[in-house]
Amino acid sequence: MAAEGLRFTDGYSNSPVCSPTRFALATGRWQYRLRGAADEPIASRIGRGRPDLGLPASHPTLASLLRDAGYATALVGKWHLGFPPHFGPLKSGYQEFFGPMSGGVDYFRHCDSAGKHDLYEGEDEVHRSGYMTDLLSERAVSFVERRKGGPFLLSLHYTAPHWPWETRDDAEESARISNIAHLDGGSVQTYLAMIRQMDEGIGRVLGALDETGPRENTFVVFTSDNGGERFSDNWPLVGGKMDLLEGGIRVPYIARWPARLPKGRTTAQLAITMDWTATFLSAAGVDPHPDYPLDGIDLLKEEKPRNLYWRMKFREQKAVRSGSWKYLAIEGNEFLYDLSRDPRERANMRRREPARFEKLKSEYAAWEEAIPPIPADANVSLVYGPAEMAKPS
Repeated sequence: MAAEGLRFTDGYSNSPVCSPTRFALATGRWQYRLRGAADEPIASRIGRGRPDLGLPASHPTLASLLRDAGYATALVGKWHLGFPPHFGPLKSGYQEFFGPMSGGVDYFRHCDSAGKHDLYEGEDEVHRSGYMTDLLSERAVSFVERRKGGPFLLSLHYTAPHWPWETRDDAEESARISNIAHLDGGSVQTYLAMIRQMDEGIGRVLGALDETGPRENTFVVFTSDNGGERFSDNWPLVGGKMDLLEGGIRVPYIARWPARLPKGRTTAQLAITMDWTATFLSAAGVDPHPDYPLDGIDLLKEEKPRNLYWRMKFREQKAVRSGSWKYLAIEGNEFLYDLSRDPRERANMRRREPARFEKLKSEYAAWEEAIPPIPADANVSLVYGPAEMAKPS
């Protein structure tokens, strides 16, 4: 995809954890505008049955706007934006859904972190045999083949390489995993195999586009909802999932649109998850809902200077990126980094650049004042212990 399209070197997720970023992708707006996105993330044990923890069916989404414009819409894979009966993909613009409602699930038994079986077709629980990554790839290929000749939106949200650490050859090992967030398993080799098997599925989907005809005018984007964890290699970045350090929020961005985008190019344009919503709508010639103005921008239009902001309840984290500069606060400790010279966030320039530091800190405060506060009961679900959390120097 990178050889055939455009790679963003400075692309970010809206959050360093999954479901808040998904709110931003679905709505094209800061996730903090919705109560459900305050949880980091929506936990299976807490979220089930809660009418306030999810994406409201009344809120316009990328899927609902494109559906209303005549696009066929399908979500294949992870939803993680609230549980039935109050929330679900079919309530938020998708006409088809196949996948788990929660976050990570076992790749063979398809059970979530609470041990509940979690595989749905539409709004009905279904049981299917097979490795989750392969099941999602097969369903995505089927959707592309069935949509020959018509416009469509396919959201293919793989669970790989999310824990548990299982490849398609680990069916027997799966039976011995009692906690799918297991810290006593996995390896770099397993992690690489999980990514390779996901990549094989992506290749099958792109192959289906070639076979059915719409390759040249199909806009395909590969990205992630947070930075890497445990076995990932985020070099040269520091930190990972749950951190507002670069390793937790800077993610892969590859965009392929043969009819419009250049081949084999890279760009340092700042981009964040919710920008794809605005970009897709613009590419389709569909206007956003006037009552829900987008916070994201069309990435295919002329680049303009702007700030990107993040807020995280866990460890009281705050961050803003402006050009190559980044203000970061963690547990009351404050930093200023020049990412053009120091992508590893090792040299705190706060004392050398006091005016710039105060300016970014003030701009962050003004942005935070304009969005809803974090509710006191917002959940923080931790996978790692304190010893495994990265810290800036």
